[in-house]
Amino acid sequence: MSVDLVIFDCDGVLVDSEIISCRVYAQALSRYGYPITADQVHDRFLGRSSRETRLEVERELGRMLPDDFQAQLNAELFGELETSLEPMPHIDEALDAILQPVCVASSGPLQKISVSLNRVGLTQRFAPHIFSATQVNRGKPAPDLFLYAAMQMGAEPSRCLVVEDSVAGVTAARAAGMVALGFAGGSHCRPGHGESLRHAGAQASFVDMRQLYDIISQF
Repeated sequence: MSVDLVIFDCDGVLVDSEIISCRVYAQALSRYGYPITADQVHDRFLGRSSRETRLEVERELGRMLPDDFQAQLNAELFGELETSLEPMPHIDEALDAILQPVCVASSGPLQKISVSLNRVGLTQRFAPHIFSATQVNRGKPAPDLFLYAAMQMGAEPSRCLVVEDSVAGVTAARAAGMVALGFAGGSHCRPGHGESLRHAGAQASFVDMRQLYDIISQF
C-alpha cells in the first residue's frame, strides 16, 4: 500500500497520559458509589470515550451519575495534566521523520486533547487537524472516528495508517479498513501489551517512537 495519511491517537501515543487518566477516573467513580481501581479502569475503559464509559457505569449502577460529574472529572484531570503530563519519549523525532500528512483522532473531548497537546508543545504539529470522538455517533471500537478523520483529511481509508495503544483503537482502525500499528511504549503498558495489540489486528507493534519511521517505510 501507499500511505497517504498517518493518524495518531493522543493519549498513550503522543502523550504519556493514561496512568494519570486511569487514576483520576477511578477516584471520581469511586467517590460516587462505583468502587473501581486504576488498573480496572485501564482494563475496561482504555481507549474508549468518556460518553460510552459513563453509559456503561450508569447501567451497572442502575442510576445516573450527577449532572456535573463530567465537569468535576475534567477539572481534576485537566489540573493533573497541566502540571505533570509528559510527551511520549522521542515523539518529536518520530514526527520530524514522517513525510505524509498527519492528524490526531482521540477518544477524548477536544478540550482534553487541547490541554494535553498544549502542555507538551505538540499543538502546532497537528492543528487544525485534531478530531475527537465527540464529533461522531460512536466512539472506538467503532470505526466512525477514523473514517471521519480520513474524510476530513481527504484520504482514502485503505491508504491510512493508524498509530494506537489500545485494543479498542486497533479494533476501530481495522473496522475502518485501515492499517493499525500498535504502540506499547507508554508507562501504562504491561508485559505482553504489544502481543495483545497484534492479536486485535495491529500489523506490527513497537515500543520506541524512533522505530516508527522504519515501520511506516515498509508500507
